Amino acid sequence: MAGGSAIKGSRVGAGPLGETERGDIAPRVWVAYWCANGHETRPSFSSEAEIVTPETWDCPRCGLPAGLDPANPPSALRNEPYKTHLAYVKERRSDEDGVALLEEALAALRARRGR
Repeated sequence: MAGGSAIKGSRVGAGPLGETERGDIAPRVWVAYWCANGHETRPSFSSEAEIVTPETWDCPRCGLPAGLDPANPPSALRNEPYKTHLAYVKERRSDEDGVALLEEALAALRARRGR
């Protein structure tokens, strides 16, 4: 048998055992949220007066947004497809603007080259 001062049944860095050493837990309130698939989620929040519970909560089962009204859950968020830099530029500029900018840039380049 090896000698030593190790405490049996514990590990290094282990916290106190039981609620009496940790103190009392804060009073909680459980709020029910429902998603469009009918899943119910009940996260708990502090019952302090200044704590405001959110209107929506992400469903842990399907990922859809869940709301407080079971008869009228929020709709799924619409995912925007990935846009390239060119797509954003085309939203801001017309084809005529693009041609004018290109001609302006080519004229400046030709002027620098001495043509």
